[in-house]
Amino acid sequence: MKLVWFRNDLRLADNPALRHACADDEPVAALFIVSPTQWRQHKMAPIRQRFMLAQVDVLGHELAALGIPLHLLRVETFAEVPAVLADLCCELGVTRLYANQAIEIDEQRRDHAVTAALAEQEVSCHWLNGCCVLPPGRVLTGSGEMFKVFTPFSRAWLKALDEEGFVIHRAPAPRGEPLPWQPLAERAWVDEALGELTADPRWPVGEVEARRRLNDFLEQAVLDYGETRDFPAIAGTSVLSPYLAAGIISPRQCVAALQQRLGYRPQSNSQPGFVWLNELVWREFYRHLLVLIPTLSMNRPFKPETAALPWSWDPDAFAAWCEGRTGYPIVDAAMRCLNATGWMHNRLRMIVASFLTKDLHIHWRLGEDYFMSQLIDGDLAANNGGWQWAAGTGADAAPYFRVFNPTTQGQRFDPQGEFSRTWVTELADIPPAYVHQPHDWLRLKGRQDYPAPMVDHAVARVRSIEMFRSLEK
Repeated sequence: MKLVWFRNDLRLADNPALRHACADDEPVAALFIVSPTQWRQHKMAPIRQRFMLAQVDVLGHELAALGIPLHLLRVETFAEVPAVLADLCCELGVTRLYANQAIEIDEQRRDHAVTAALAEQEVSCHWLNGCCVLPPGRVLTGSGEMFKVFTPFSRAWLKALDEEGFVIHRAPAPRGEPLPWQPLAERAWVDEALGELTADPRWPVGEVEARRRLNDFLEQAVLDYGETRDFPAIAGTSVLSPYLAAGIISPRQCVAALQQRLGYRPQSNSQPGFVWLNELVWREFYRHLLVLIPTLSMNRPFKPETAALPWSWDPDAFAAWCEGRTGYPIVDAAMRCLNATGWMHNRLRMIVASFLTKDLHIHWRLGEDYFMSQLIDGDLAANNGGWQWAAGTGADAAPYFRVFNPTTQGQRFDPQGEFSRTWVTELADIPPAYVHQPHDWLRLKGRQDYPAPMVDHAVARVRSIEMFRSLEK
């Protein structure tokens, strides 16, 4: 018997662990582990948990149709997994375990402990690359080291992809008679652990849905992506991040579909489709960094010297940012959208992260944790990489003087205020010309229903730059 352990790879197609397990006629079983306590410790958003478990329900049904039973185990923390998994392997008569590699440090430690525990039972573990197009360690500098800077990484990544290519694995064929599947909603212990399991209708699950979104984006928006991706009021992005984070679709499938749509793989900004491909390369870069620098999984900065920065931990200011009460409409709209939907447009993520760290001077770790606690697409590598980039502590050549002006960002990327007025309902009736500097207009109307700006951006910007310059002394 072989056992496939599903984690953040909740799909049948292009799943290396599943493909290798199904390579011969030996019986195959599958496993998913529900770890509520560990998920809470990792700040996993409830909306992400529900999305993931809704996909597990679909996956269990699809595996059952192939004759592969999916076992569900509730194991509160990673520390308990090795012993519980060893018991399951003994019960089922498992001789080989297959899983796609995890890149986060806690997950890697868990997997090392699983390997050791199962070795005592003569169960071999096979860890495969299912989370990246090119596995961490494949893209190296001329001296054989992993990259710490994005632009040379991107060039080397594209070159390596051209040299070796990749294969998209089909879903396995049926392996026996269909099996029954008990929906998660009928399992009392799952409800007790996680509460209501109803998925958000804004985020339908399933590989079919993920491929539909990908194909719609490639047909309708990818050629204009470079011009439209920064405008939150325009449907210019793929909105695939929740499906990539849960592994409902793979990055390889995305690259393959782009290449099929264009008839070629773009290599530079001058070619249509490259800007979106480059976003996938950024995703790869942050995942490779997490493997190269395990301390990124431990709340440590990429640039060690920035640990000495005098960050604020002001709880009232942080709460105002979280709740969208900063007095800057684009910031407030973005945060209210996040709190209501579990998702935020990428340009807005940069704006609000810059505001928290460069205007309020609050530690990026608070923002990183809050995003993880709310995002349906919460992914440690991408979230940490984005926050450290915005904060000036991450993988960037000269970051500390990059301070986004929240007013001009709103004026540039939400010029008519469509997005801002949708989410900041106090400003729903304000003329577009005033939406990003609404306070004079509100005063003239005798209104006090929207807060004044928390800080003077010009003053906060100077202080932010001084904080970083002090490290050079």
